[in-house]
Amino acid sequence: MRDRSSRERKREREASLKPWPQNTGPRRPGLTLALLILVAVGATLFAHWPALSARALFFDDNQYLTSNRLVQNPSWASAGQFLREVLRPSTVAGYYQPLTMISLMLDYAVAGRADNLRVFHRTSLTLHVANTVLVIVLLYMLFGQPWVAAMVGLLFGVHPMTVETIPWIAERKTLLATFFALWSLIVYVRYARRQSWKLYLTCLVMYVLALLSKPTSTPLPVVMLLMDFWPLNRLSKRGLSEKIPLLVLSLFAAVITVISQGQTASVEIPNKYPADRIPLILSHNIIFYLYKIVWPVRLTPYYPFPQPLALSDPMVLAGVIGTCILIPALLISLRWTRALLTGWLIFFVAIFPTMGILGFTVVIASDKYAYLPAVGLLFILGWLLNQAWSAGTNDRTSVRRAGIVAATLMVACPLVAVTRHQVHRWQTTIGLYDYAVTLAPAAPYLYNNRGFVLIGKGENDQAIRDCTLAIKLAPAYTAAYRNRSVAFIGKEEYPQAIRDASRAIELKPDDVGCYLNRGTAYGRMGDYDRAIQDLSKAIELNPEIAECHRNLGNAYLGKGDYERAIRDYAEAIRLKPADAAAYGNRGVAYSALKQYDKAWADVKMCKQLGGTPGPDFVRNLIESTGRTE
Repeated sequence: MRDRSSRERKREREASLKPWPQNTGPRRPGLTLALLILVAVGATLFAHWPALSARALFFDDNQYLTSNRLVQNPSWASAGQFLREVLRPSTVAGYYQPLTMISLMLDYAVAGRADNLRVFHRTSLTLHVANTVLVIVLLYMLFGQPWVAAMVGLLFGVHPMTVETIPWIAERKTLLATFFALWSLIVYVRYARRQSWKLYLTCLVMYVLALLSKPTSTPLPVVMLLMDFWPLNRLSKRGLSEKIPLLVLSLFAAVITVISQGQTASVEIPNKYPADRIPLILSHNIIFYLYKIVWPVRLTPYYPFPQPLALSDPMVLAGVIGTCILIPALLISLRWTRALLTGWLIFFVAIFPTMGILGFTVVIASDKYAYLPAVGLLFILGWLLNQAWSAGTNDRTSVRRAGIVAATLMVACPLVAVTRHQVHRWQTTIGLYDYAVTLAPAAPYLYNNRGFVLIGKGENDQAIRDCTLAIKLAPAYTAAYRNRSVAFIGKEEYPQAIRDASRAIELKPDDVGCYLNRGTAYGRMGDYDRAIQDLSKAIELNPEIAECHRNLGNAYLGKGDYERAIRDYAEAIRLKPADAAAYGNRGVAYSALKQYDKAWADVKMCKQLGGTPGPDFVRNLIESTGRTE
């Protein structure tokens, strides 16, 4: 009995080490695969379709769309600037991601707007559907069974953790990078079989495109090495040497990412915190992601760091205990198969850049971080289903396979329901923030950002309450002071606005927005010299913000320096051609210099852009020129 068990284990191990799958599927697998892909695509579209009507903007969407002058001015020049700004992107605080920004710019060129997000969501949904298809193709290439590949791809396509990548404008980068990364893996599998230099070059190009979309694609060469171990089973010195160009690109991209992130946003190095912080974060996230993938409830775009980050927190404790059980179990599984450990390592390696070793975000985890890394877990699921699907042939084979399909559908149907429900969270910006606050009621970041949204809606009193609560939770929170100063400006309470902006400048002396706000408040109070000083400082820190130039023009206009005001308004218009206020105010300066034709031209442009020139100014202009237009 013992000998028979040993032989069975040996056969199972040999089966898991086969370099290429035995095609146990139908005689026309291509047609079957195509039909199954259509089913998976239909289910994915049905699950995510409500995302097309989503109107929420979250977190950094202002940088990617509503405040990004290059996105809002589609041109070869804008595309060139996105590509040139490698170490210090001027319109997005963070890392180098030119292809993502160009793709958003192209959507803007075909009528995508902050009040018409459907264009952006349509492209993102198309990319998610394409990624679902690519996952199916990759799994079919590895396991040779169309039904297994389609079932696993279906679960990926409809899973609730993929939701936020579609309605979240800024997450175009995740979808685009995954699209190119999956192509790179597919071509790599093809190369492993054909050993063609053309395929290798194509794999390399796809990897570069993934890096240009989002640098979290950097671990892909290591993922390929792990695939050489399993399921390709071709790990060798040659396999290692093949990865050298890819690894060099990976290192190069990592250095650029750290530099650009540090120069335009922030990077926190590990030695800033206690020695146990990184092990606790890793343990927490290892179990947290597995838990959310298996049981996707209470999903949110904002998972705050546990307070405190210690074993006293239940999720941190569960993470440590779970990790201590998981790792030995995976190592023991090598006695039977490489699949479990390798699939998990692919997931871990791919998600490692977002695990918090270098601090660059305010969240401990995020659903979007697991989007591409999930491929490793899909490999495991594909292997398990393939083992069950191909476990011998007998009279009950059809029944067993029908049971596998039925079980997959029983899992997929609730996932579709949860996904559609989760998508509805993104219907409005305030509604999304309200939901996030219910799951993280002590997160100052959420109150501050909700306050920022309320300012845009003109609800300044509520915005002040939210920003004040954020400051109470985090007394050194610069952005909350900055946003509260904007709300006070909206209420024409300029001394309070100056007080908050000054406090923010104390906390962060290079914050452009704080100088802009304080200069604006000084200008509204008629203190033009201080306004000019602050607004000039803001422009020195970042000369690419149209509002700074426009408000500086307002200050010079107030002082009676019309020629200088005209120069600043012209720069504001160059940076933001749709700035109606800049045209209207420049018209006032031209009128004061008796350049009436130019004044009328600016009045006309102001009206065309939806602005309203001052009625007193227009009346005086009519009296001075004897014309109405």
